[in-house]
Amino acid sequence: MRYLNEIRIHYKRRSLEITTKAIDSSLTAEFIFRSIWQEGSLDHRESFYALFLSRSSQVVSYYRISEGGIAGTVADVKLIFQAALGCNASSVVVAHNHPSGNLKPSQADKDLTDKLCKAGQILELPLLDHLILSSEGYFSFADEGLL
Repeated sequence: MRYLNEIRIHYKRRSLEITTKAIDSSLTAEFIFRSIWQEGSLDHRESFYALFLSRSSQVVSYYRISEGGIAGTVADVKLIFQAALGCNASSVVVAHNHPSGNLKPSQADKDLTDKLCKAGQILELPLLDHLILSSEGYFSFADEGLL
């Protein structure tokens, strides 16, 4: 017997006032990411989240892409854009945290950002920013001209 896989899309609405904010800066994106991040986990384990935006830069949806250990997590470019396409997003902002508190992007962070930018260009779903968060602050690839 052969099986056929069914794809099911599930949306769970959360009542957050932040969803009415348009992402107009890295500071706004940081505020929204901190609002949805699992409480107490910024300094505990590395996680990767994505915000999916409408044409007017309103947050349509967010998705926790992965949760790793204290020194890393995996973010699959295909899964990020699969989720973006699934919610009819027009652009993407991603963030992950460094539990160490070090906000300097690693070479792996830079390589992933480059892949996300290239994939976004092909799909006409631009990556607007990639943030690295810690409890002390944040780093923005867009603000530093690294996109």
